[in-house]
Amino acid sequence: MMREKIVLQMKDSGIIPVYNHSDADTALHVMKSCRKAGLQVFEFTNRGTHSAEVFAQLREAARDWEGFYLGIGTIFTTADAKQFYEMGADFLVSPIWDEDLASYTSQHDITWIPGIGTVSEAYRAYKSGIGLIKAFPANVLGAEFIKAVRSVIPDLKIMPTGGVTTEESNLATWAKAGVHCVGMGSQLFAADLIEGGKFEELENKIYVARESLNRFRRF
Repeated sequence: MMREKIVLQMKDSGIIPVYNHSDADTALHVMKSCRKAGLQVFEFTNRGTHSAEVFAQLREAARDWEGFYLGIGTIFTTADAKQFYEMGADFLVSPIWDEDLASYTSQHDITWIPGIGTVSEAYRAYKSGIGLIKAFPANVLGAEFIKAVRSVIPDLKIMPTGGVTTEESNLATWAKAGVHCVGMGSQLFAADLIEGGKFEELENKIYVARESLNRFRRF
């Protein structure tokens, strides 16, 4: 199943880059840097009126990248889910749990990663057949939340997002908590590197972060 392939690729990538930019060329450079650094999954976020247009250009650029999955994040409504799914999004990510989104994505066999903030929501997702959830905001919930959820629902895979940093100590904390992968946005994408067009340096930063995470993961 495609959902299983995507979730497995997320585990292999380790870091799920979360990014948005109004300029398609900049977004494409960032996505290419992620791929060169070994990340085969990229989440562009639905933040701003430009998002659909930029996403369409990213989708076209990555169409022939074998084994690469491009998704859309910050999805709140079934209307947005339908729009981006029909535009070719490989997966959808939300900061919330929503019954309508759960129903829509299940009916269409879409990989949906909902945002979870309680054990009850985690169990609801698990009962709905969702194999991977987003613990959000991770810096508020903390690694102990991950451990608590996994102690009672050990088969549920968790991706903390929000406040995950590139520091080795931070990545080690999440890895030791048993995460499936981590979502990283602004902490991964240094504005000075992107604005200065220093994409090789950005690639190296991403690679180092991924290697740091992998040193502590239990595969």
